[in-house]
Amino acid sequence: MRAVIVAIGVAFLISLLCTPIAIKVFTRLKAGQPIRAEGPAMHQTKKGTPTMGGVVFILATVIAYVAGHLALTTLPDAQIAQVEPTMTALVLLGLMVFSGAVGFIDDFLKVRKRHSGGLNKRGKLAGQILVGAIFGIVALYFPSRMYDVTGARTNAETVGSTTLSFIREIPALEIGKVASVIVIILVVMAATNGVNLTDGLDGLATGASVMVLAAYALIAFWQYRHWCADPNYTEAYCYTVRDPLEIALIAGAAAGACVGFLWWNTSPARIFMGDTGALGLGGLIAGMAMSTRTILLLPIIGGLFVIITMSVVIQIISFRTTGKRVFRMSPLQHHFELAGWSEVNIVVRFWIIAGIGVAIALGLFYSEFLAAVT
Repeated sequence: MRAVIVAIGVAFLISLLCTPIAIKVFTRLKAGQPIRAEGPAMHQTKKGTPTMGGVVFILATVIAYVAGHLALTTLPDAQIAQVEPTMTALVLLGLMVFSGAVGFIDDFLKVRKRHSGGLNKRGKLAGQILVGAIFGIVALYFPSRMYDVTGARTNAETVGSTTLSFIREIPALEIGKVASVIVIILVVMAATNGVNLTDGLDGLATGASVMVLAAYALIAFWQYRHWCADPNYTEAYCYTVRDPLEIALIAGAAAGACVGFLWWNTSPARIFMGDTGALGLGGLIAGMAMSTRTILLLPIIGGLFVIITMSVVIQIISFRTTGKRVFRMSPLQHHFELAGWSEVNIVVRFWIIAGIGVAIALGLFYSEFLAAVT
């Protein structure tokens, strides 16, 4: 637990203190956010606000992960677990960093062209598929030794699973490695685009991501406390995930980094996360669902992202089939802007929706545990 708290604190402080430096640097580099001409008129006042702020909290998460591991080395031997970096960390941080890199290319092109177009849809899609495929293959084809709570090595396990999962793996839904890699690619694409579409108002995607990542930190730590690899855990009911303490540490670090960034990103935002941050967070959230074996629970945990993504899908289908729009503008947050809601009202109310999704998911997760042990 100490390592997780250290990681959260370090990530928060780095993000809080370094974001103003990033604001100055990106301002000097004239890395301002281009605003779509067809977007809400009130957004034109945000033109020129520094973007690519996601670089700060991605780096903060990586540094905090290292700090968390240094904290692990100070624990008594009986409590040491996963002191060495693991395959799980490679996959999770890799998904975050390289998905963020795809977003960085998009942001860089926007800034360079002084246009909101950036990387074309095919290029962005290809990048997402490539990142998902690489780390999906690593997660499923490269098992590595994992450590129990005493630091002893156990049997080799993979980060991902070839069985679809809800609260845990569903034995009847064994799909094999190839199909599982495809599923991981689809989850990465869905999560990255979901967070990216949500990132349209000051602090909206950042705050929602904090809730989702905090939920995964709780889930992973609970799995760690009831871990099948723990020789001290005597209950028949346990979780077979790999490196749950690693997952909790990284999720907590990312949540802490986002809270520090939110200080500067809340309305009126002094910096935007850009596609760098949105795709990075989406990649990490996809990795969390895969590594905690809760892939089918993700649509509930990330309920706000699903709702906003579906508003875009509905709008496109309706316009192409009937020539009519269901919403004044999509994604959904812009519909309410044009309906007269203030930006702060939309953000807070959407945060409430995100919180409800997280609460329902955590309730389902815990209730499944209670049903199994009673």
